[in-house]
Amino acid sequence: MDLLTFLALFFVPLLPLLLLIWKTKTGKPLKLPPSPPGLPIIGNLHQMGALPYRTLAELAHEYGPVMLVRLGRVPVVFVSSPEMAKEVLKNQDANMCSRAAQPGTRKISYDYKDIAFTPYGEWWREIRKICTLELLSPKAVQSYLYVREEEVANMVDSIAKASSDPIDISEKIVNLTDTLICRTAFGKVYKGRGFDNGKFSEAVHDAMACLSNFSGEDFFPYFGRIIDKLTGHTATVDRAFHNLDNFFEMAIQDHLNPNREKTEHEDIIDVLLRLKKDQSRRIPITNNHIKGVLKDVFLASVDTSALSMGWVMTEFIRHPNVMKKVQAEIRNHVGKKGKVQESDLEELHYFRAALKESWRLHTPSPLLIPRETMCDCKLDGYDIPNKTRIHVNVFAIHKDPKIWKNPDDFIPERFIENPLDVRGQSYEYLPFSSGRRGCPGINMGVAIVELAVANLLYSFDWQLPKGMKIEDINMEEIFNLTLIKKTPLILMATPYDLS
Repeated sequence: MDLLTFLALFFVPLLPLLLLIWKTKTGKPLKLPPSPPGLPIIGNLHQMGALPYRTLAELAHEYGPVMLVRLGRVPVVFVSSPEMAKEVLKNQDANMCSRAAQPGTRKISYDYKDIAFTPYGEWWREIRKICTLELLSPKAVQSYLYVREEEVANMVDSIAKASSDPIDISEKIVNLTDTLICRTAFGKVYKGRGFDNGKFSEAVHDAMACLSNFSGEDFFPYFGRIIDKLTGHTATVDRAFHNLDNFFEMAIQDHLNPNREKTEHEDIIDVLLRLKKDQSRRIPITNNHIKGVLKDVFLASVDTSALSMGWVMTEFIRHPNVMKKVQAEIRNHVGKKGKVQESDLEELHYFRAALKESWRLHTPSPLLIPRETMCDCKLDGYDIPNKTRIHVNVFAIHKDPKIWKNPDDFIPERFIENPLDVRGQSYEYLPFSSGRRGCPGINMGVAIVELAVANLLYSFDWQLPKGMKIEDINMEEIFNLTLIKKTPLILMATPYDLS
């Protein structure tokens, strides 16, 4: 039984009672944003589809850049213009930066002890400060440079050894980010013990899917728990949480082992355990807080970095003239050193413009995680009541023809002519969000993607497998909070001759 059929059978008998509840609500009239017509009980849920950011971008053409959509019993505001994004993410950031305490995210966020889904408050400010200063600052990211260089070199070596055969570049990239982030967070790669061969990446992917899938309890407060049990959502969340939690617990206990071999560099768990011992902290840090932060590091880094690299390699193979221009820039600058180092990246302007263009076309998070207002607000003249959820539709902004000429085309030159930053200071370009809820892992993620992709382009010439044409490349998307390429990218790699 599909979800909408179930909702209809379950709620139609209760329709008179629920309508009576709605009609008896009192309060002064509000000037609410325009809203597409919906159905009783489920509102506009049936219109969202598998790729809601696309549906909502189309609806915004008719209803405007501030639009009210009813998802079940929950009114949600979607904004889809740079001006309104700036209002939400900057001008009114202080009043619109909380998170809704949604039952669907409670478990995987360790009862709101993470960064991404925790409502605004003292704990969130404390952990955000820890991440900014201790875990993911430019200095901290630079301290893990040796890990990035070693693992990127390992990936290049593995591709060179298999270069006579078609290579699943998507798999190589996932393995890279899995290993790299494990070493950064845990100090080592766990082999054996149930997490071999990308199993941890699978656990991360499952958790992302749970966070993006429909949770009845989020939209139907009185009956949602029953919906989630009957549709299997509760069991899926429990399984994903169990897999992640087992791994995090194992890693923390390893670090607490007094006989553990000491390493020269602190990893992320080392830092968090050190801070946990600090008795002067206003808010004590528990193991669940540590796990919540680790969950964010992995969901933001493993998933997002791998997906970004997969999409940009896809765009390069679809646009061979652009790829050749980028490779010429990299190889002319690096020469015969044999690898691209992070110190080279600053001079690779066209390469960086191509990455920015890929992030525009394939935004890691096309719909930002919903914020929640903390007071009654105004947005473009409309009333936005307290505790209203607000989404920024970055996809709609990045594909707006009023902002971007030929918005569906891959044109890196647009970022040479207009060198927008990726850090959320220009509201027509928001690949990693902005404001208080901007991505805390941006330094780590960008460092991984730039170094890995630059070395792939420097070390190999890339082609499609024999008999395959550019038109055959599947560009279908899957939405699990992040933008996933539906099918793996299979390529042929020819090692670059340095002689």
